[in-house]
Amino acid sequence: MSEDLNQRSQNILEAIVKDYISSAEPVGSRAISRKHALNLSPATVRNVMADLEEMGFLCSPHTSAGRVPTSKGFHYYIDSLLEVRDLSDSEKARLTSSYQFKGMRLEDALQEVGRVLSGISSYTGLVMAPRFSSTVFRQIEFLRLSHKRLLVIFVSKTGLVQNKVIESDVDWTPHQLENITNYLNQTLHGLTIQEIRNQLSDEIQQERARASELQQQAMKLSQAALNAEVEDNVYVSGTTRILEQPEFSSPELIKKIFQTLESKQQLIELLDQAQTADGVQIFIGSQSQHHAIEGCSLISSPFSGKKGAIGTLGVIGPMRMDYSQVIPIVDFTAQLVSRVLERESE
Repeated sequence: MSEDLNQRSQNILEAIVKDYISSAEPVGSRAISRKHALNLSPATVRNVMADLEEMGFLCSPHTSAGRVPTSKGFHYYIDSLLEVRDLSDSEKARLTSSYQFKGMRLEDALQEVGRVLSGISSYTGLVMAPRFSSTVFRQIEFLRLSHKRLLVIFVSKTGLVQNKVIESDVDWTPHQLENITNYLNQTLHGLTIQEIRNQLSDEIQQERARASELQQQAMKLSQAALNAEVEDNVYVSGTTRILEQPEFSSPELIKKIFQTLESKQQLIELLDQAQTADGVQIFIGSQSQHHAIEGCSLISSPFSGKKGAIGTLGVIGPMRMDYSQVIPIVDFTAQLVSRVLERESE
């Protein structure tokens, strides 16, 4: 932060943030002086609060003499004052038992993660599925739909399934497609989609003359199937939880939040930033440079398999989130999902 607050200002800001998180009501100087062992008079607290408001850490709703933290105030609290507690062994055990992944397809498991996150946090759960280009190849199949139109079914090692219709300049027979499928499944097993794309590009450029007819056909068809980007999947759970928060009683604000949650691209941009980070990331209101979540906070973390960061999960809610509670839940869930993905990819 640009401002360096003294200890007294930090103590008062921390007290206001904590009281506002628990009550959702503006916090007054008398309440701070009475409830917190700061040994300061209400007048002294009031003067410090006025300074904090002038510096942009607090604001004063026009209907109340109390103050509420701004996004800047929350940002300072999280960066400098927040103590994130560790989950107890019993809490970890309860959280682990909440996720029942056995026998589930990956898509269903990720939706379950979002539902559990939403239920435990009482906010909205978000999960961005593994990026297609980072998934590890297990199986591909081509099915003839009509003249020169094929359905491609791709299955990753973790069980992620992607379907895509492609156009071909050849009218393939079922027998040809079967041979190509078998060749690709043997040749490309264990590579990521990005590695396959690079390999296909090199082979097509360098080995076209030496490749057999089957190899040439397979490379050409698989390049058409795997080069186009597949739409990223984002699972949103507990959208109506937002409506339960008193901050979001304004129809205009509700509309804006719902538009954000329904806009896959905006969510992908946010979750993308967390995918390249190490551990939990927190985006707070307009401080996040994403005005679509103004008035909200997003706590997110990447989850990963053996090939690196491949997905993101998190919780979105009001800036008045219980960060000390939600951060360890998001962090532990990401570790749990990572372990599941590693087991599935073995």
